Amino acid sequence: MVTKKALLFGAVIAPPVIIAVLGVTHPRPLTHDSSLYWRNLHIALLPLFPLLALGPWLVARSVDQRAGRLALVLGYVYAAFYSALDVLAGIGAGGLKHDHKTGIGVLFRLASTLGEVGSYAFIGATMVAVVCALAKAPVRSIGGSIVVVTASVVFWQEHIYWPKGALAMAALAIGWGWIAWAVGLGDESKTAISRPGQETDQRLQER
Repeated sequence: MVTKKALLFGAVIAPPVIIAVLGVTHPRPLTHDSSLYWRNLHIALLPLFPLLALGPWLVARSVDQRAGRLALVLGYVYAAFYSALDVLAGIGAGGLKHDHKTGIGVLFRLASTLGEVGSYAFIGATMVAVVCALAKAPVRSIGGSIVVVTASVVFWQEHIYWPKGALAMAALAIGWGWIAWAVGLGDESKTAISRPGQETDQRLQER
């Protein structure tokens, strides 16, 4: 039987691992020969990129519910705007290149602008989670915090291109796994998440 803790760890580790593997195969630059794979790769990445927001959200909410909500909002902004980059510069540009159409430059410029918004939001969500982790377990989480912050910045600058971008994804997997262990993600005795009515029940018991 899969435990809740295993599912949570899988949620923060699996998405960047899968994206890292795909990133190793990412063509660079976009040419007619690579255009079909470029397009199809980004179709495969479309449902995966938003899942990167699970790491900061799950870590932040396990420590502080308000911080978790902030990380959730930032994660939503990241998912929306980075998906736009994926659609425009990935699927759209690859499709245009394959069909010998013009307008690729316009797509790349739009994608760059929208993708930066998403990247900034992801860095922000990561910082929220890191602050929470350091507040709860400063010694155990410092290493993982450095890893995820560095990796999120490299992700912004390098996308998932090999080598730096793909390695940044691998680093995110390592870093979030490290932080999840440090804060006790999935350990009910260490979580800040309360069930609806739990505080009321506790007050009644105290009376």
